[in-house]
Amino acid sequence: MNAEEELQRTIAALVRPDRGILAADESLPTIGKRFAAVGVDNTEENRRAYRALMFTTEGIGEYLNGVILFEETLDQTADDGTPLPVVLARQGVVPGVKVDKGKGPLPGAPGDQVTYGLDGLAERLAQYREKGARFAKWREVYPVSERNPTPLGIEANAEMLARYAAVCQAEGFVPIVEPEVLIDGDHSLERCAEVSEAVLHAVFHALHRHRVVLEYLILKPSMIVPGRDHPRKATPEEVAEATVRVLRRTVPAAVPSVNFLSGGQGPEEATANLNAMNAGFPGQPWALSFSFARAIQEPVMVAWAGRARNVEAARRAFRHRLRMNAAARRGEYRPGLEGGG
Repeated sequence: MNAEEELQRTIAALVRPDRGILAADESLPTIGKRFAAVGVDNTEENRRAYRALMFTTEGIGEYLNGVILFEETLDQTADDGTPLPVVLARQGVVPGVKVDKGKGPLPGAPGDQVTYGLDGLAERLAQYREKGARFAKWREVYPVSERNPTPLGIEANAEMLARYAAVCQAEGFVPIVEPEVLIDGDHSLERCAEVSEAVLHAVFHALHRHRVVLEYLILKPSMIVPGRDHPRKATPEEVAEATVRVLRRTVPAAVPSVNFLSGGQGPEEATANLNAMNAGFPGQPWALSFSFARAIQEPVMVAWAGRARNVEAARRAFRHRLRMNAAARRGEYRPGLEGGG
C-alpha cells in the first residue's frame, strides 16, 4: 500500500459520522497534575492501568473513530497482555500518536511559544507505524494578550504545523493539525475570534506552501470562547455563532473534519458548545466533531481514583461522556441527558 492509499484508508476511518476522537496523549507532567488532583501517583503502571481501563471499555467504537496516544502507550498492554493499540483496533478505533516534543519560548517574540520535535520525525513515524499508529498529532499554542500572539509567533507556529503535516503525509500518516488559542486570561470572545482568525489564515497559507493535501488532514482548533478570567461567560449559542463564523472565513471546504479541543472547558460546557454548532449550523462543508481530552476524561479519572474496585464505575463515566458527545455531534444533546452514568 502506498502513502496515498494509506491516507485514504485512514481518513475514511477517522471521519465516520456520529463519532469523534479521544485525546489520551497527555505528557508525563500533564497527566501527573491530573493524577495528583485525584490522589493517584504518577507511575508508569498507573498510567497503563488508567488508559487500559478506558480502551477496554466495551462498545467505545460506537462513539470513537480514533484515539491519540502518548508515545509510551504504544508499548503498553492491557491486563491480559494485549498491546493497547491492538485493543483499540479490535474495537474499530484507529490508534494515533502525539509526535511533538513539547514547547518553549520563541526567540524574538516575547510571550509566544513554539513547539519542538521535527528532527527525526519521519524515522519516528516509521517506528510508530510498526506499533500500530496510523495518524499523528502536533500542537502549537497561542497565548492571548494585548500583544500576543505576535506576527512572528503566528507565522512561526504556522510554519511548524505545515512542516509537520507535510512529513506525516509523505509517510502515509494523516496529520491532526492543532493550533490552540489558549483560554488563559481575561480576553473577550471578540478578541479570541480576532486571534483565531489570524492564526487559521496563517496555518492554511503555510499548509498550501508546503503542498499539504487538505483532504487528508484533520483540523483540531479551539472553540471561540472568552478567556477563563473574563467577567462574562458566553452562551453555547454565542460560542457556536462566533466559532462557525471564523471557520467559514478561514477553513477550506476540502478539509473533511474539524475536531475541536476542549481547552480547559468543563465536560458539560464543551459538549453543550459542540451541540450548539451542530444544532444551529447544520450543513457546513466539514464535519464538526470532538477531540476532547480533559472534557471526556475528568469524570473518568475522578470515578477511578487509582482503585481497582472503581474500574467499572470509571467505565460507566467514560461511556456516558462519549455518548453525550456523540449526541452533540448530531446536534441532539440536551442537559437533561446528563442524568445517566
